Amino acid sequence: MRLTILGYYGGYPDHGVGTSSYLIESGDYKLLLDCGSGALLALEKVTAPFSLDAVLLTHYHHDHAADVGVLQYYYQLHSGQKKVTPLPIYGHSKDPLNFAALTFGQFTQGIAYSAEAPLELGPLTLTFLETQHPVPAFAVRIQERATGQVFVDTSDTRAFAGLAPFCEGAELLMADTNFLAAHPAPMWHLTSQQAGALAARAHVGTLLLTHLPQEVSLTQLKQEAQAAAGTIPVLLASEQTVIDGNKLSRTK
Repeated sequence: MRLTILGYYGGYPDHGVGTSSYLIESGDYKLLLDCGSGALLALEKVTAPFSLDAVLLTHYHHDHAADVGVLQYYYQLHSGQKKVTPLPIYGHSKDPLNFAALTFGQFTQGIAYSAEAPLELGPLTLTFLETQHPVPAFAVRIQERATGQVFVDTSDTRAFAGLAPFCEGAELLMADTNFLAAHPAPMWHLTSQQAGALAARAHVGTLLLTHLPQEVSLTQLKQEAQAAAGTIPVLLASEQTVIDGNKLSRTK
């Protein structure tokens, strides 16, 4: 699998970089994971939006879904040959109004997923875990069937016991790391220390810090995560553009 980081901030864009959005590729299959603010412009720089096979939203907060509407307009108004039509947009159905908005005429179709069953998308198998966040949100475990490679995205969440088993053995853990270690409670995102500890408990190959804050030292954020992760490599989303799963440490 191959991961291209389109946006990595939590909350709002900053200095020309958008919020959570990632392109996951397996062969010629292309999955857009979250579609935050600035996602469409960033996507256009790396691939044609009409080349997407599917979009998947972990939840409906604006920093993960703000560009869904403009992507729908693109599919309505832009000329050219679409790879698939309507474009499937997968989302949970625990928020009926936002889920209903994923279907837009003949251009996009909302399709529900849940933690109760795996989802087969092209060469990928996805499983889900509901996280602990003010709105329903789901971590997603993505396995490439041909290679066995696993990427896990925690989505937005505070720390809780069920995360580590869900992330176990992943080659890449994309962790919502919005706070420094000393951030006071209440917290609905992971701290740097919690993200590093999660990576260590789950025996992952590489930890990628995502959903980054705009107004704290990212150097300190990474150092604190690395101290908790031990020997597991820690990367900042701000330092990366593309991550090739074949170059990550194998954990199995």
